[in-house]
Amino acid sequence: MKEYFIHESSIADDNVVIGKNTRIWHFCHILNNTTLGEQCIIGQNVMIGPDVTVGSRCKIQNNISIYKGVVLEDEVFCAPSMVFTNVINPRAFIERKTEYKTTLVKRGATLGANSTIVCGNTIGRYALIAAGAVVTKDVQDYALVAGVPARRIGWVCKCGVTLKDFDAHGQARCAACGNEYKLQDEELSAVKES
Repeated sequence: MKEYFIHESSIADDNVVIGKNTRIWHFCHILNNTTLGEQCIIGQNVMIGPDVTVGSRCKIQNNISIYKGVVLEDEVFCAPSMVFTNVINPRAFIERKTEYKTTLVKRGATLGANSTIVCGNTIGRYALIAAGAVVTKDVQDYALVAGVPARRIGWVCKCGVTLKDFDAHGQARCAACGNEYKLQDEELSAVKES
């Protein structure tokens, strides 16, 4: 008996591992040697793989392709129609499968609707990529980035709320959940986080 749900219109190839309580909805294709963690939600029209690892409790919304070279840690949110790439200079007439670049999306990050993550970059823990942003370089933990190309415009709490009112010592408290952070040398770190 399967411990996950896969809609009858979706396909999982050979050597695919699907975690307990993961749900895969309409018109999805999970390619060879892909691992999906537990309690993931895979929306309509999603393609994952081959050779991709998706952590537990990830939400991958409609119309997303996650290619070889992309790694999602736990609790990553991919909003509808966001885009990953895996080659810097693709051409239809040149095969570049040996040139795939790794993209790492760390725990708890959110990738906004219609954002593009150019390959070879790391998205930090609990970072928030705004809708429509184009990420062309690494993104720090807790960073809020927007624009084309994406630039840091602020910081966010683990809960996703924008942090405001840093004091003279670079400390801020989340107005929504009470988590506390310290900004030092342009790096944000958690002081007290639930």
